Amino acid sequence: MTAVHQHEHASDIITLLAGDRLLPVIVLPDADQAEPLAAAIAAGGLHSIEVTLRTPSALDSIKRLAAASDLVVGAGTVLTPEQAERAVEAGARYVVCPGFSAAVVRRCQELGVPVFPGVATPTEIQMALEAGLTTVKFFPAEQLGGAPMVKALSAPFPGIRFVPTGGVTTANLDAYLSLPAVLAVGGTWMVAADLLAAGDYAEITRRTAAAVAAAREGGA
Repeated sequence: MTAVHQHEHASDIITLLAGDRLLPVIVLPDADQAEPLAAAIAAGGLHSIEVTLRTPSALDSIKRLAAASDLVVGAGTVLTPEQAERAVEAGARYVVCPGFSAAVVRRCQELGVPVFPGVATPTEIQMALEAGLTTVKFFPAEQLGGAPMVKALSAPFPGIRFVPTGGVTTANLDAYLSLPAVLAVGGTWMVAADLLAAGDYAEITRRTAAAVAAAREGGA
């Protein structure tokens, strides 16, 4: 796959995320929940989902979601090139990392899938730029200083777009989305572990729809 095709593919994913402004981040303990969860999120008005590789069922969940839903599925918490390979083989269309790994970024580029590495410092942002990337995950967002920190980091890096993740809630959502440098925010509150444990997909849809409405009302 050529660099041009990679760029076009990445642009498609980035455009989708920019349209939604929200990325539900899922820790899914049971792959049997994949389909009803996807339906609940789609009913709430979103088009993508990040499944973190934090459970033994994660790859099976990605495979089921890629096959049975219209959501664009990404793999999160990807730490090694091998994990990236397995996630893409399962159907992940983009990869998200908690930190910056040159090896993971390089492998994703070889595979032709967009990758959003985690950054916390200007040094890591420069590493991402040197790798040819312009969209990064800012993680853990609240613990690193929240929206004011994103604003400060964006000043010397005007070409970078951020996906803040970690500690984002309805209370601080607008503070992030009001920043032009923020492409979208990642969050678990729409798909909280207690809701998954209870199988409360109606509440997942309600929270997702409320977040979508809030994102449309606020933001840059």
